[in-house]
Parts: sequence; C-alpha cells; structure tokens
Amino acid sequence: MADDSGIASDDLVSAGLKTGSRYNKIVDSSGRTKRLLRALWLVGIFIVVVASLLPADSLPMRALDRLHINDKLEHFAAYAVLAFLPAVHERKWFIVAAAVGAVALGIALEFGQLFSGWRDFEVGDMIADAVGVCFGLASGIPLRSTETARTVLFGE
Repeated sequence: MADDSGIASDDLVSAGLKTGSRYNKIVDSSGRTKRLLRALWLVGIFIVVVASLLPADSLPMRALDRLHINDKLEHFAAYAVLAFLPAVHERKWFIVAAAVGAVALGIALEFGQLFSGWRDFEVGDMIADAVGVCFGLASGIPLRSTETARTVLFGE
C-alpha cells in the first residue's frame, strides 16, 4: 500500500521508517534541505579552489586582506565549513570521503600555489586546513542527533 507521497508503506517499514503524514513532511523537508546543503557545499569548494589559486594581488584577495583576519584562521574556517556541511546530513561513508577529500584538496591547492608562482606554499596552511576539517566534523556530527538541529535542518 502506498501513502500520499507515492512511497509504499511496506518499503518504509522494511527500511525502519515510520509511515504517516509526519513522515511525508520530514521527507519533503529533508530532501530540500539536503539539496540546499549539498549546493552550499559545492559552492564552498568552488570558492576555496578559486580563492586559493588567485594571485595575491588580485582584487578579491586584496579585499580579504583588508579584513585583517589571520591567514591560518581563514584556512581553518574555510575547511571547517567544507567538513561541517556534509557532516550534518550525509551518510557516514560520504562524510569520511568528504573529510579525506577536503584534506587532500588543501594539500593539492598548496602545491598548486607553489607551482603557480604568485602564491606561497606553506605547510602551516595545510595543518590549518586539516585542523579545520577536524573541527567541522567534531561540530557537525553531534548536531545530527540533537533535537534542535534536526528541527532546523529537517523540519521534524
């Protein structure tokens, strides 16, 4: 038997999910939320890649320098966001892959800066990236199970 969402109740029960109108609301809401968080994550990756490879004297990099934020803090924050976004809603295997990928991205971009000729290669930036990933995971994973976060993210 299918409910008004077109999902068979037997499929939901076999998947360990509750049926009923509340379930339908959660599925619709969480689907939109997951798509939004995935889109934000992809935009974040794009911004990190572009910002990491821009020349230091480019307009966006000069504007960022005017904020007087420590370079390591910028790296930490950017990679914390890249790890946090999937940590709050994706499956465990994806979270692990995204975290490993974010650390690898940070390393690759530092080598990209080395070979670009217009940016500096810094091991400290790689460390800040990795610590940011750890912080993003450490703050995102616990939010998966908190009632407040689930209400905000998934409308439960």
